[in-house]
Amino acid sequence: MQVSGAWLTHPGTQALCAVLEGAGYQALFVGGCVRNALLGAAVSDVDISTDAQPEIVTILAEKAGFKVVPTGIDHGTVTVIAQGVPHEVTTFRRDVETDGRHAVVAFSTDVAEDAARRDFTMNALYADARGAVIDPLGGLPDLLARRLRFVGDPETRIREDYLRILRFFRFHAWYADPEGGMDAEGLAACAALSAGIETLSAERVGAEVKKLLTAPDPAPAVASMAQAGVLGLVLPGADARALAPLVHLENGAPPRALRRLAALAGENPADRLRLSRAESRDLASLRAAIGDMSPPAVLGWRLGADLAADALLARAAVLESPLPPGWQAEVARGAASTFPVKAADLPHLTGPALGAELKRLQQIWLSGDLRPTRDDLLN
Repeated sequence: MQVSGAWLTHPGTQALCAVLEGAGYQALFVGGCVRNALLGAAVSDVDISTDAQPEIVTILAEKAGFKVVPTGIDHGTVTVIAQGVPHEVTTFRRDVETDGRHAVVAFSTDVAEDAARRDFTMNALYADARGAVIDPLGGLPDLLARRLRFVGDPETRIREDYLRILRFFRFHAWYADPEGGMDAEGLAACAALSAGIETLSAERVGAEVKKLLTAPDPAPAVASMAQAGVLGLVLPGADARALAPLVHLENGAPPRALRRLAALAGENPADRLRLSRAESRDLASLRAAIGDMSPPAVLGWRLGADLAADALLARAAVLESPLPPGWQAEVARGAASTFPVKAADLPHLTGPALGAELKRLQQIWLSGDLRPTRDDLLN
């Protein structure tokens, strides 16, 4: 079987492969670029595995005029920028020691050893510079059937890195057949070892959860997370029931992790997922809007068009209520509105009295669904 695509035939990519192969080393594409190409999905990152050690990769690449960045050299990875395209080039590895968070690796010259340390069979596929697929572990049938399975024993793979529990649900949401159900052995291992999630950093957990929630339909995977006891460890108090209705209401709208996270709720999600300040602020606004029942135009004025739309979708899903008629036009009206009264319209007031009156008039304007005019408010 062959893979193809512009990412494969890019002159910089082909030149880098030629440099490695010309020196007697292997240059094999691996992981997401091979998986996505076989599924007909977009390829964003180009990863290359090789039996050349990182120091040799660096020498060969720099001699060819490419820029080399030692992004993960202790673990065998350098980033080679060839004709404007970054490539993560990693030496074949085998695990020497793992503790559930970090691994001590040794370099290898055997692609089968490299494949054996990967998480899922669909990620243990390689392709040479001509696009010919190499399948050391027999993972190709799994990929073509969109069947997600751990490489080897699931519990062993998870104990090597507990983040693989979350990756199991994330990859199922993105790449597995939703009608095929989850691999029972893998799901059981995730449930049995779920306590290991508590050893992970909030940054790593948050990154995985956000990737999961931006899948086209994460609802079945998140429901399985809840049943396995994983969701409660990641987001105590979260309720997955609103997620499927939310995806239905979105009706093809671009997936947004915070919109879906607001529907899940839970305790202290901003801290547990180490959200940025902007993300934390937007999530707080969304969760508040679910409960305050402000009309669409008012939300549009307060939150802006995008966040207001997210709030209304999440509210309808959580409360199991229909979206208001014409809500999109109303959100747009609110987002384009400006409170019509200015301080200059109240020349007889100053200081705290002026602020209080402006606040009072603004509340009247909001209560009137942004429809009172300047003259209405002043009179």
